[in-house]
Amino acid sequence: MQRSPKSPAEKMRTYRSRLRAAGLRPVQIWVPDVRAADLVEEARRQSRRASMHASERGALDMIERLADLDDDPS
Repeated sequence: MQRSPKSPAEKMRTYRSRLRAAGLRPVQIWVPDVRAADLVEEARRQSRRASMHASERGALDMIERLADLDDDPS
């Protein structure tokens, strides 16, 4: 006899049960929406301010080096 296909909710319930059985638990986090114009402008404002202070040069250099890692094709 053929079983009826599982609904998406049943599939998700089964999937989450397997994850819990593996010792995992769900975690939800909320992060800023980087598409929001006001967030982008605030990030630019803070970046400009940080770039004006010599005491921030070391941190800015590190950020630039880390950003360059994304460009590495390997």
